[in-house]
Amino acid sequence: MDTYSEKAPSRAEVEAWTGPAVLDFGTNWCGWCRGALPKIAQALSAHPGIRHVKVEDGSGRPLGRSFGVKLWPTLVFLRDGQEVTRLVRPGDAEAISRALEQIA
Repeated sequence: MDTYSEKAPSRAEVEAWTGPAVLDFGTNWCGWCRGALPKIAQALSAHPGIRHVKVEDGSGRPLGRSFGVKLWPTLVFLRDGQEVTRLVRPGDAEAISRALEQIA
């Protein structure tokens, strides 16, 4: 999925997830987000079983606020609904891969 969804899960839904997941906060018009797309896709290609949820973020968006998101894109890496690590404006696919290894 290349677009950020306006429909976001609730924090309670996220915390109920099992297994590894990545919450990807950003917007479709964000240049940083568009620049990170190929890096994120490259890193995720080696981990097809990891849930990747792209959430449109902004003022008043409760999920992003509950995770303290301030810059886009912010990738929150979760295992069983709990944050393990995060990357803000990831610079390369290798950094994303290392974070994915922590939750795989």
